[in-house]
This record gives sequence, C-alpha cells and structure tokens, in this order.
Amino acid sequence: MNNLYASIDIGTDTVKMIVAKKEDKSFKVIACAEKKSDGVKKGAILDVSKTVAVVSDCKKEIEEILGIKVKKIIACIPTEECLFDIVSSKVDVMDEKNITGKDINNILKEAITGKIKKDYELVSASPIGFKLDTNKMVKDPKGLSSKTIDAKLVITEVPRKNLYNLLNVLQLCELEPIDIIFKTIGDYFEIRNSKRDNSVGAIINIGEDTTNISIYNKGIMIKNTSIKVGSYYVDHDFSYIYKISMKESRRLKETFAMASTRYADKYDEEEVTTETGKKQVINQYEISQIAEARLEAILKIAKKQIKILTNRQISYIIILGGLSEMNGFQYIAENILGTKAVVWNSTTIGIRHNKYTSVLGAIKYFNDKLMLRDRKCEMFDTEDINEMISTNNNKNNTAINKLFEQFIKD
Repeated sequence: MNNLYASIDIGTDTVKMIVAKKEDKSFKVIACAEKKSDGVKKGAILDVSKTVAVVSDCKKEIEEILGIKVKKIIACIPTEECLFDIVSSKVDVMDEKNITGKDINNILKEAITGKIKKDYELVSASPIGFKLDTNKMVKDPKGLSSKTIDAKLVITEVPRKNLYNLLNVLQLCELEPIDIIFKTIGDYFEIRNSKRDNSVGAIINIGEDTTNISIYNKGIMIKNTSIKVGSYYVDHDFSYIYKISMKESRRLKETFAMASTRYADKYDEEEVTTETGKKQVINQYEISQIAEARLEAILKIAKKQIKILTNRQISYIIILGGLSEMNGFQYIAENILGTKAVVWNSTTIGIRHNKYTSVLGAIKYFNDKLMLRDRKCEMFDTEDINEMISTNNNKNNTAINKLFEQFIKD
C-alpha cells in the first residue's frame, strides 16, 4: 500500500488540493495547489463550468508535480443545512474471541440503515463508543472478546441538492470522490490531540464570507452554526474607508495591517493609489484600528454563538482560517474569548498556513475511518507509480520519484 491520499476544498475564495503521504503516525504533504475560485459563492457552487476550469487547473498542477494522474479524491464540504441525530444498534460478533473490522463495519451499517431522511445524504457517522457484553465502553473494540457489541453514533446529513453541483464538478474533472467530509471535521482532525479527545471545546473557522462555529464533545461534532461575516468584510472596510480596490485592500490585509493596534507601528506608512487615481498614504496604526474593530466584532458574535450552542464547560477554543494568520490575532482572541482561545499554528511542511487545515484534516479523518474499520484504500495506482519510477528513472524529477527513492534509501 502506497499510503498516498488526495483531498480538495472548493471554497468561496480559493480551491485547494493537496496530496499527502502517511509516514508512521504523521502525514507529509508532497504536492499542493491553490487557485482563485470562480463560480462559488458562500461555499455553494453556482456556476459548474467556471468551477470545473479552476479545479482542472489545480488537478493539472498537482499531476505535474507528482508525475502521475490523480483519479480519486476526498472532498470537503461546508456544513450548511446539516442535521444531527444519535442512532444506535447491537450485533452479534462473528468470532466472539476476536472483534474485527468487519464486526465494526456491520454494526455501523446496521445503525444507519433506514435512519437517513428522504432527500438527504449521510456525510458522517461518528461512533460515540462501543459497549461490550461486560458493559465496558471502549473507543475501538478490535481485538477484544465479546459475544455482542453495542454502538451509539452521531450521524450528520445534508440535503442531497447541496451535493449535486460538487459531484458534477468532480465528475467533469475526472475525479472519483471516495469520501465526502465536512470541513469542520477536517479542522478538528488537524488540531486533534488526546486532551481534546476527552473534553468539550469549540472551533471557529473564519472563512471568506462566513465564519463557522462547531462544538466538539470528546472528538465528536455535536453542534454547528455559521454567521454571515468573514475575511471579506475586512477587505470591504479598507476599500470603503480608503477608496481603494478590493484587490489592494486584500494585499494590505495580508502584508501590512495588524490584527491588533498593540502590534502596529504608528510611524510605518505605505502609499497606495485610490480608485480615482489619487495617491494616498496609509498609516499602519490607523488601518490596524479598522481591522481590529472588525475582528473584535466577528469574535464577539462567535462567542455569543458558542453560548447558544452549548451550556457545557468549554475547555478549548481553536481559531482557524486564513484571516487568523494576521499578526496580533492571538492577543485579540484572548481579549475577547479568554485564555482558553488559541490561534492555530499550522506546522506541516509544505502548507504552513491555517487556510489548509480542513483539506489536510480531511485526509487524517479518512485514514482514521479506515483504521477503525480495518480497511485499506489505494487512491493512487501502485502500478502507475512503479511504471513512472522505472521509466526514465535517471531523468524523472517528480515528487513521487523523489519520495520513493528516499523510501528505498531509508
């Protein structure tokens, strides 16, 4: 098994595609492509043909890096209109001396059979736990002894119509979706650790035009909502106040403005051209005041939504999304949300940016599903990889060739 996984996130602002290889318990990103979105608004694909063109460009770039075709993909989707439910089931173990992945797969199938609502599709089925005939609760019963196993799951569904355009785009790009995963579940699996797997917390992902807030209990998403404000509104504030283009506003947000005036330089200035052609000097402290006001407003609304979603004691709040990369964001987060709030710092080589959390976490979640069910999945043809390496072995400089040459050396 080559342990290669590909995933895609078709967002309002950008389309992101990555290929990662699992090495022991970690993942190494070996190819990454990002293109400006077209035909997408508020996370929904409105123009299939425009989106197909962008996804095709991403796919082509990834294939040029790898030197092989990408045929299968894990797709991320937003949680708009999703429904939560708790289901349970009980089955006999085939070999009571040794619970296998087949037993787990059987009980998961049994639990969801007949439970999906009309015109909806199942997206996630997260086991809360498995109970043995000794009444002992376990997270993973494989290898244990029991005559029966009980399972309780949190299932999440979305309207079928929400998936039509996504599946159409992938089909037209000759990509077979092997799994569809909520972006916020991807977020959790990227920030996951043993402490968070045993506590209640919140994830705030600030997107282009929406901010998603999710509540997790012991690693399972139990509540979710979104607010109609995001990174775009910072750009809009700059554009409106300084009479500059949205493109220039975005550049200033990403390279000049600070999230908090605490980190801004009152003497640092930058000259820009307004939409009427006039030259204007922008002060870093002043533009940071504008950004700070908008960010504080977003986080205050998010804080209110967390209280509405749950009355449980929150152990952590993780903030994600490209906007959280602004210098000084941690200070604002703690000021509004308290010391439990942490701005995530992505350290994965090749994608050291918070905008990639969903797409990388989706791969980790998919791998976790395979491990629980004791299954394997070949997303890339091993024969294609071997043929590519053996052909022009001395000339080939692709990522796959380098990767497996290193594997042989190790």
